[in-house]
Amino acid sequence: MRLVSFLVTTTIGVHTRVGTLYGDSVVDLNMSYARWLADQGEAQPYRLANAQVPATMLEFLEGGHSTMAAARRAFEYVIGRGASAGGPRGETIVYAVADIHFAAPLPNPPALRDFIAFEKHIGATSKKRGQPIPPEWYKFPVYYKGNHRTIIGPDQPLQWPLETTKLDYELELACIIGRGGQDIPEREAHNYIAGYTIMNDFSARDIQFQEMACRLGPAKGKDFATALGPCLVTPDEIADLRALTMIARVNGEEWSRGQFGTIHWSFPQMIAHVSRGEMIYPGDVFGSGTVGGGCGLELDRYLKPGDVVELDIQPIGILRTQIILATGRKTA
Repeated sequence: MRLVSFLVTTTIGVHTRVGTLYGDSVVDLNMSYARWLADQGEAQPYRLANAQVPATMLEFLEGGHSTMAAARRAFEYVIGRGASAGGPRGETIVYAVADIHFAAPLPNPPALRDFIAFEKHIGATSKKRGQPIPPEWYKFPVYYKGNHRTIIGPDQPLQWPLETTKLDYELELACIIGRGGQDIPEREAHNYIAGYTIMNDFSARDIQFQEMACRLGPAKGKDFATALGPCLVTPDEIADLRALTMIARVNGEEWSRGQFGTIHWSFPQMIAHVSRGEMIYPGDVFGSGTVGGGCGLELDRYLKPGDVVELDIQPIGILRTQIILATGRKTA
């Protein structure tokens, strides 16, 4: 499934719902399950649907395998009845993609960890500092904890942050955890992945390097925004993760291209390492780190107001972000 979070406007406000992409449509999974329950003769389809197939992504992921299985069953049931199928009281279930807005597939992750797992990237960034790759990098997958409350979604603009003169994109793949656990063996870690999405770990490089000179961070240089999207693709939809091509374009011009298969530390290795002695939880985001050549820092090219950044990893899609400047504000 290609899971999304989308916005629905009602008489009592705007609500975020979980759906799955189906051609040029999005199918509301919670309402699909309510329809299935009603057709089975269930007297309280809404209450049970909210418990079994929640309408928000974090709760959906917390439901684990049973929620995913129920969602698949409801999706197949509704699709078998055609695009005009409605909820128990005639509610819309199938929406045209053109008629809705998407949020980040997981707008509120409980934790955000970003790794530096590609040898080419750490090699290039270390060289810029006049240093070799730290030998410790080869001992275990290194990560930092990002700001999980500044997530932005596809086509959501990014306002120029802080007083940076070196705003950068980072071309990454992320896995989303679907099960809680601790001390997870590497051989079993793939069972804890709910799916994959594209991640853009935006960076203010000048600010990042100033604060990391103090042997801590990054913090302010990255905490202003991380983009996720456009959807969360379940593992069964990707035949060979290592074969994925990763592309970054700025204003339509290709700036970066890499292969996920060049990664040194795998997602199962990351999960095994992080879970050693501590719990991981459904909805935790693990970023791969930047693919080699996948950021402006390596190219000595940086973003400017008005730029449109597109990260393209198929079959996940394209994560698009426009950089905007607040009215009356100037870059440093």
